[in-house]
Amino acid sequence: MIPIIPFFSLANPQALERCFEDWINAIANLSEGRIISIDGKTLRGSKRAGSDSFIHMVSAWCKANNIVLAQQKVNDKSNEITAIPVLLDLLVLKGCIVTIDAMGCQKEIAEKIADKQADYILAVKGNQKFLPDDIEEGFSNAKSDDEHRLKEVDHSRIETRTAKVITDLDCICSKQDWKKLACIIRVFSTGINEQTGLKEEAY
Repeated sequence: MIPIIPFFSLANPQALERCFEDWINAIANLSEGRIISIDGKTLRGSKRAGSDSFIHMVSAWCKANNIVLAQQKVNDKSNEITAIPVLLDLLVLKGCIVTIDAMGCQKEIAEKIADKQADYILAVKGNQKFLPDDIEEGFSNAKSDDEHRLKEVDHSRIETRTAKVITDLDCICSKQDWKKLACIIRVFSTGINEQTGLKEEAY
């Protein structure tokens, strides 16, 4: 009997990855304005025997194409901050909008996205010293340049999300360090449970 050897056990991982990236770039819609969402996920069931760590991947998801454009494994002794720049190098980003959660809110990452002729939307939390306070001060003192409100009802819960934009960036002390920074956005969410009357608020 001729033994059956799985293809993936013989394939060169780096060569296979390059072929996959070439295929993705060939079929992806490269029109300007598409949104690329970068996010990290821990793979379920990936814990190896004798190890306490799971495999963690950073992926670039394109909603317009409904496809993952590229992935990058996070090293066991590292985090997403080091994996995201490697992932960005794999992507064609000209004219795109790249969104990343607070982990990727780093000046170097913003600069790399700008250098690839793309725009970025980065979530801001306490990992950036002084920046959340600067943003809060900006929205307290400056009039918003644009505002949009969306109301949704789902399972007896009414949620209203209000997005405000300001372009006056004098409140950002480190604005010169954020390449191509054009505006700051705040999204305020209010939820009301119709059955209990309880109200929730969040930024």
